[in-house]
Amino acid sequence: MMIRTRFHLFCFLLISGIVAHATQYDYSFTTECLENPKKPQYDGGIVTNPELKDGLRGWVSFGNPKLEVRRSKTGNEFIVAYQRNRSVDSVSQKFFMDKEKLYTFSAWVQVSHGDDAIVVATFKTPSGFYDAGSTIAKSGCWSMLKGGLTVNESGSAQLYFQSENASIDIWVDSVSLQPFTKAEWRSHQDESIEKVRKSKVKLQVVDSEGKPLANRTLTIAQKFARFPFGCAINSNILNNQDYKNWFTSRFKYTTFENEMKWYSNERIQNQEDYSKADALLYFAKSNGISVRGHNVFWNNPNDQPYWVPNLEPWQLAAAATKRINSIMRRYSGQVIAWDVVNENMHFNFFESKLGVTASSKFYTTARALDRSAALFLNEYNTIEQPGEGSASPDAYLRKIREIRAGGYRGPLSIGLEGHFTQVNIPYMRSAIDKMASARLPIWITELDIQPGYDQAAFLEQVLREAHAHPAVNGIVMWSAWSPNGCYRMCLTDNNFRNLPTGDVVDKIIGEFFGAVVMATTDGDGFIETSLIHGDYEVRFADGYLSEKDTQSSRMSWGFKVEAMGSSQDVLNINIMG
Repeated sequence: MMIRTRFHLFCFLLISGIVAHATQYDYSFTTECLENPKKPQYDGGIVTNPELKDGLRGWVSFGNPKLEVRRSKTGNEFIVAYQRNRSVDSVSQKFFMDKEKLYTFSAWVQVSHGDDAIVVATFKTPSGFYDAGSTIAKSGCWSMLKGGLTVNESGSAQLYFQSENASIDIWVDSVSLQPFTKAEWRSHQDESIEKVRKSKVKLQVVDSEGKPLANRTLTIAQKFARFPFGCAINSNILNNQDYKNWFTSRFKYTTFENEMKWYSNERIQNQEDYSKADALLYFAKSNGISVRGHNVFWNNPNDQPYWVPNLEPWQLAAAATKRINSIMRRYSGQVIAWDVVNENMHFNFFESKLGVTASSKFYTTARALDRSAALFLNEYNTIEQPGEGSASPDAYLRKIREIRAGGYRGPLSIGLEGHFTQVNIPYMRSAIDKMASARLPIWITELDIQPGYDQAAFLEQVLREAHAHPAVNGIVMWSAWSPNGCYRMCLTDNNFRNLPTGDVVDKIIGEFFGAVVMATTDGDGFIETSLIHGDYEVRFADGYLSEKDTQSSRMSWGFKVEAMGSSQDVLNINIMG
């Protein structure tokens, strides 16, 4: 007799039960310039007198400015560093900092007059200087500065603020420095994953008469993850079966390292060659791998086809129009994203030649040519370097506003490359917090870690942080293999045996992008667990629907786990054996 078996899948968002006693992380950030600063995060954390309600208690000068506490018309107290002669002349406070802890920092700052000024928060320690973050401060209103840091050794540290413009006064209020243990930091990641990447599921197995099948062990295997996780490739993969096997067994997303760049497609003017890009795209499509288009334009003058920099503006405009139409018409509908203008905060080649609205016009054209793909800005050092001015989160957000002001009104996505020379996880998190205020999709697009003995450990930290952050929508690593070595970070040796970095990737895949859960039904036929969003295959671990039936022609079933619109939503799946 054929036994009919049904699975009922109930999905709920996890809302409780996660690390009851850890201090919660505050993901909030605002780009608004406010009349009065908001209250300090974490009530100031370990900062003494964070709102200046007790005069100068806890605060001293750094360098040789004069300090005073002032009160606004609304009654808000704040500290002012004036008569500054050097960039570092400012207000300061000393702390004891523990190398085993991670620190998140925030403050509200304003400048006395003049144009917008970059204000950086820095910590001086016996072993060196650590920039915690920066903001573009204005006169007449308060801007939020948010960042973070770790230190290499425990000991005394001195906070101060700096601005290259020594003629302005720096105003500071609502300062916060909050330490977290590594366990607490990991708990934030786990909590975020449970909240935004997983759903709690409840499965019940019953027979054709509705009777529960108790004490049956099921294997629940994830076959496809909803969160995109991939790695770059290049043309070396086309004729290397070992490379193909290694890559296709792990990834469903990729970016071509160089094969779609202008200098690869048109080395000689008017002689286009897409053969390598075509072959890579065919390989990807044949293996169910989604491709990010990288890139239409690169704003670095040193990364143009050799013949481009010498063009007159009118010639460049014609060549650029031909370029964007050529590549995007060719691959429209075949890629999931385009890096339309690459690194246009560090460089301005096209703007310098074609005017300040050049990028806006490129995005407008790109939107018309491919309405299905996401259109990205793509930039480095936004999450890697807290002292970076050119592509800081504030500069990136300003670039988005400039592109909008230039006339582009369509959808945009944020590409954060993630080429790490040093890893500052608290700053990385705060920088993504700031980018999330734009309410645009965010991907980590070119992730790698500079070589070193701790490369693999740092890679795991960065991958976990990126995947856990609620604002990140995808990750692509920049680790295309070459027999002569990778760009900066290889995952395998030349025989495609994992290096320590590759072991980290497999560990992350096993945990988040290919998890297998073994579970046994209770007396009522139920299994309750929490699963990463994705497609799953479920089967009886013993291979049979019941002890009475060994002839069933179907031994596995598929189901999907997706984010539910409400904790009350229920997804029912009936599977017939």
